[in-house]
Amino acid sequence: MLVLSGVAVIALGFLLRFNPLLVIAAAALVTGFAAGLDPLALLARFGHAFNETRYVTAIYMVLPVIGLLERAGLQARARGLVAGLQGLTVGRLLAGYLLFRQLSAALGLNAIAGHPQTVRPLVAPMAEAAAERQGGGADSERVRALAAATDNIGVFFGEDIFIAIGSILLMKGVLDGYGIHIEPFHLSIWAIPTAIAAFLIHGARLWWLDRRLARRAR
Repeated sequence: MLVLSGVAVIALGFLLRFNPLLVIAAAALVTGFAAGLDPLALLARFGHAFNETRYVTAIYMVLPVIGLLERAGLQARARGLVAGLQGLTVGRLLAGYLLFRQLSAALGLNAIAGHPQTVRPLVAPMAEAAAERQGGGADSERVRALAAATDNIGVFFGEDIFIAIGSILLMKGVLDGYGIHIEPFHLSIWAIPTAIAAFLIHGARLWWLDRRLARRAR
């Protein structure tokens, strides 16, 4: 049970709002020492993990590009595009993005979109422009929140359909530990009804937002 002490470190660190990177590193150290690893072996594990996942630093190349695009008027262009599309509402726009996000996540393409890449520079400004045209400019904060929530819901409930995602492998490992042997393919198949339900529930929320904005504009 001492190996699980790293979980307590993570919970306490996030509760006290420490730097997430330091919290995770501390949790890894505590878990490693609790598992009986000597300092050199633990350091070697850190080095191996960093070497195997160096692609995570790609975000440092993406963010400057997004910043330059925003400075060049990317959000203004996005707003202008929506202004010229008749019949496009906040609900329809975000429902379309939700469907795209779920399908791409189901194919394992989680990094194809996200909060820094698409929501902040594109989806949120487009949704705000649609809301203003519907007469809901005062709900800009709510629209931004819904745009971010749409991305989260699409990824969370879509990625489990992808057979090689970490969550599927985690569930298989836990079930195997209890003597329940299920193939990853079956787990991914049973994630499809959940994804459909998530789409319908969040889609109903978006539809209700359209109705509320339409009533306000009358």
